[in-house]
Amino acid sequence: MLVRVRIGMTYLCWFDEEGLAVFEWLLLNRLGSHDAARRRRMNTRMIALVITMAVLGNVLSLIPIGLTRVGQVGFDFSLVTTLIVALYGGPVLGFLTGLAGGVSAGVLFGPMGQLSWLGLVGLPIGKSLTGLTAGVLFKGLRIRERMHPSPFAVPIVLLAYVPEFLFTVFFFLALVPYFFGWVSVPLVISIGIKAWMELGVMSVLVGALLGNNGFSEFMSAYFSFHRMK
Repeated sequence: MLVRVRIGMTYLCWFDEEGLAVFEWLLLNRLGSHDAARRRRMNTRMIALVITMAVLGNVLSLIPIGLTRVGQVGFDFSLVTTLIVALYGGPVLGFLTGLAGGVSAGVLFGPMGQLSWLGLVGLPIGKSLTGLTAGVLFKGLRIRERMHPSPFAVPIVLLAYVPEFLFTVFFFLALVPYFFGWVSVPLVISIGIKAWMELGVMSVLVGALLGNNGFSEFMSAYFSFHRMK
């Protein structure tokens, strides 16, 4: 049996059944290669955006800390970019952005502060926990699919910080005394108050960005081929 193949209004050629199977196989593989190439381009753009957000996160650490630092306490808004990536890219990318975006704070309060190498390691880990938790919550609760997602951002961002807060308490009350032999409860309290103030501001900002259709479309364009993990 002969089968006539048409694309649009144009008849291309006639195939028997065996020839048609070969044609379909070639067509599917050709479309698959285009899709794979497009995915590679999108993944490259996505990785570039994550790196950019991590760099921006470090800038949002350096400037506020430089302007407000008193001892081991200083305002740090690097989690803004971590939360944004977690919202649109998922928990894995949120974790990586937090880890990379926390390097500046780790250096300033670690080798350039009183926490030495422990601060350089511990502070980025804390921020990565927030990125991971935020990604899990945003994905699990399907926040972006809701009709009015902005109001949900505030409680989710605050809840996402809880693991990092607990890690921070453990860090200063257990790890610091173990490795360096000193402990300061007032320092932990000061850091905790400052951190929750920061998260309050950042939660409102993330909510405002989430409610902005232009911003959401822009971010979705980078992460549309990334299946949130």
